[in-house]
Amino acid sequence: MAQPREIAERLLDAQVDFILAEVSGDRFTEVVGRDVAAVLEVADTIVLRDVVTVEDAKQTLRVVVDRIGGGPAIGDSVGVFADAIYDNIARNEEYTLGDVVDREPVEALLEKIFGMHQAQERLLERLTESPLIATVASKFVDRLIDDFMESNRQMASKIPGVGSLVSFGTSAAKSARKAAEKAADGTFIGEMAGKGALFALKRTNNAIREMLRDAPVHSAAMEFWDLHAGESVSGLRDYLTQQDVRELAQIVHQIALTTREKEYFGLLLDECVEVFFTKYGDHTLAGLLPELGLSDQDIRTEILRYGPAVVEAAKRNGVLAGLIRERLEPFYTSDAVLRILGDVTA
Repeated sequence: MAQPREIAERLLDAQVDFILAEVSGDRFTEVVGRDVAAVLEVADTIVLRDVVTVEDAKQTLRVVVDRIGGGPAIGDSVGVFADAIYDNIARNEEYTLGDVVDREPVEALLEKIFGMHQAQERLLERLTESPLIATVASKFVDRLIDDFMESNRQMASKIPGVGSLVSFGTSAAKSARKAAEKAADGTFIGEMAGKGALFALKRTNNAIREMLRDAPVHSAAMEFWDLHAGESVSGLRDYLTQQDVRELAQIVHQIALTTREKEYFGLLLDECVEVFFTKYGDHTLAGLLPELGLSDQDIRTEILRYGPAVVEAAKRNGVLAGLIRERLEPFYTSDAVLRILGDVTA
């Protein structure tokens, strides 16, 4: 008569074979469907906040953001991805920009941006606090004046006797302005030059403010969009070189990496968790799936998309059978089971 250990080993072999058969061929599909339904049935009885605390969720989210974004695979792939995207854009003549991005959300976005008067006012106010920006505005205004005066000079030169008079006035104005620029050293003229720069900035701000509010900027922006929407996506490469795209991608990645290390970013993540639990904390785990745009069929489909190939590979090299045996063997060779088998065979 077989000994208890021998029977235990035979039972172990039989269960290993049974489990392997469960994940083989068509049977795998049936098992996945059965087990997904069973898991969701259990999940429908478990409320989120009963099994996950807000603090644990905060820690998990921080770990996910910290680990995934900072892995070497992401950093090494940024430039490669940027090159691949550019190469695809460069040769894609099949799709237009309008095919990729719908017009309606673009129109809504631009309308919202141009309608944000409070943000525009605040931004323009803060600009007046920067001496350097005031200087830039002054040069901008100066350039407009120069262009205007040059245009007048060219027109006046066609009229006998007027051209020399306009040229003299232009030269005098330029000389006076150069003298003011050289005297920016705390003298009266230098102080006037500084006030002139501030005045130029305010005039520039007023022009921007009036343009955003009164001019048909939104319609002009949409006209610009419509002009490009019918062109192929490949036309985007006219705006940026491949090196530009690569460097921009790397800069954005670097900004993301350095920003997430800041304490304030952690506070933002914590707030996201708080908001999520306030809205969905009383949902069951299964009830969250529709809120995430998922269904039980989606879960089955994705498992069946990758599962069979992984299982078959693990079966071929013997890893799967070894793992199953490793998990079950302690049970079949335990003293309790051997005693039961001994009693049965006695």
